[in-house]
Amino acid sequence: MNIQKERHSAPRVSDNQTAASMMTPDVEDVLEIWKHRPDALIEILHAVQIRYGWLDRPLLGRLADELKLPPSLVYGVASFYHAFRLEPRGQQTCTVCTGTSCHLQGGSRLLHELEKHFKIHSGTTTADGTLALKKIRCLGACGMAPLVRIEGNNGRASFHADMHPEQIIKLLQDVMQGAPPAGTTLLPVDIYGAVHSRIVLENCSNQDPEELSRARAAGAYATLARAVQEMTPEDVCRQITASGLRGRGGAGYPTGTKWQMVREGRGKHKYVVANGDEGDPGAFMDRTLMECDPHRVLEGMAIAGYAVGAASGFVYVRSEYPLAAQRLREAIAQAETAGVLGRHLSGTGFSFNVRVRIGAGAFVCGEETALMASIMGRRGQPVIRPPYPPQKGLWGHATLINNVETFANIVAIIGRGSEQFRSLGTAGNSGTKVFSISGDVARVGVVEVPLGTTMRELLTLAGGVTGGGFKAAQTGGASGGCIPASHIDLPIDYESLRGIGTIMGSGGLVVLNDQRCMVDVARFFMQFCCDESCGKCTPCRAGTQQALRILDRICAGRGIETELLQLEELCHLMQETSLCGLGMAAPTPVLSTLRWYRTEYLAHIRAGSCPTGVCNQGGES
Repeated sequence: MNIQKERHSAPRVSDNQTAASMMTPDVEDVLEIWKHRPDALIEILHAVQIRYGWLDRPLLGRLADELKLPPSLVYGVASFYHAFRLEPRGQQTCTVCTGTSCHLQGGSRLLHELEKHFKIHSGTTTADGTLALKKIRCLGACGMAPLVRIEGNNGRASFHADMHPEQIIKLLQDVMQGAPPAGTTLLPVDIYGAVHSRIVLENCSNQDPEELSRARAAGAYATLARAVQEMTPEDVCRQITASGLRGRGGAGYPTGTKWQMVREGRGKHKYVVANGDEGDPGAFMDRTLMECDPHRVLEGMAIAGYAVGAASGFVYVRSEYPLAAQRLREAIAQAETAGVLGRHLSGTGFSFNVRVRIGAGAFVCGEETALMASIMGRRGQPVIRPPYPPQKGLWGHATLINNVETFANIVAIIGRGSEQFRSLGTAGNSGTKVFSISGDVARVGVVEVPLGTTMRELLTLAGGVTGGGFKAAQTGGASGGCIPASHIDLPIDYESLRGIGTIMGSGGLVVLNDQRCMVDVARFFMQFCCDESCGKCTPCRAGTQQALRILDRICAGRGIETELLQLEELCHLMQETSLCGLGMAAPTPVLSTLRWYRTEYLAHIRAGSCPTGVCNQGGES
């Protein structure tokens, strides 16, 4: 088969039958609903693509006219996000997850074998338009690694877990001949750990997330009503400050300080935003929380709105989490119908409305200024700070942005008091932390433990290391480093992790046994950052590419020792000069592995091959 780029190879409509000319009444209805809301451009593009499968230029021009936006802006947004297709796709699309856990379990090699067998590259379609092949960086289902999704042009998708090359090749051959791709559903996340220490996940295992009545029986929205009726906004802010809660999205900034900044912000309008754009490979804590207990997130947001003086909020959910978005929307509708959200909630004078916004496949939108740009219907590119969101955020108004898990802690703090929260954790690191544990462990899942718990204790909860001895745990995803075996008893908190050259991040922990190659791990994360760079600043755009070239040469046995110094200098330059957190943190996995596993880099260079054999097996990192 000849290969063609995906955007040029699938069956096309005729020249006089573009997507715009094929508009059906339901798309007209979408435009009618949203045409006075140009900020909802990304929502509109999602809705229209669902109906047509792709977005062509005439259709984008029509949308620009209806929304009274420049055509260049509409096209710029559609072309920026990975989720939008600007050309028709194949009759079947095979998507291979190459997130950290899937990569470790052979996902990248699986993709490589599919490319060889069907003679196409990732991102391309067969000449006859029957099969498109693509990769995705993480589907948030690390317990099913390596995971493959097969989707027909009717939008119906099936998932296939623990795949081997011969299995998926045979399955695709059958599907291309018309057989239905019988697969499995995404499995529920395994939640474990001591029940007595759960704050965020306390109701995730014992209630139906789609039933408001069961959530209210477990106490949902009672704390919100009490806060609004019995406490002043200043009282709420003081309780959050006294609790010592730090932002659970990664930076660990004091939550109470941020809330007070927004409270003191000027202007009539203020906003509250829950960041659910969980893009780190190997992280699925927020997915678990949003799917299992959406009301807890919403209640925490509403309490925050009352405290800082905001009447509107957004939950930003990554497009790879459709079930989370669905359950959040259902939860909002149910809560508004019951009068516990929305106008004059619980019979009080306070009103708080929440909307769900779906991302479109851009990792950089996890950065707060890029996230705000996406909510406003723009390309998700970061901007220079200051001003910070509490000073000037959405549409120029003071905006509070916290991670989903941060908001889920609020109910417990206000409901039980700050002292009880502070009784868990360690000095300066109050409360619990939710971790997703995947990779080489017996029990992939989510666990909530007090801050200060050691890596050894977490490994015990996860059933121990599989396939060998413990070598490292990657923390913080693409922005983090590793906990080496020599620090297995290190208490996991914000300062301790920084002390060994890594970060907490949002809580993803990928365990690596002693058969894994740490140079390959560094290359994997640099490839991820290279792919996900928004391209706005040169240090990140060009720096990640150059670092990846050096790592590719080392993994291929063509590196030289002087390149290690060049690599370190380049990494430090990126840290000091990149515009946003993605570029600043992109070198962290490289610097961390150089610090703890430098002999492994030297072994690649001096022997000309990978000592573990991982880098000699082919396939993209």
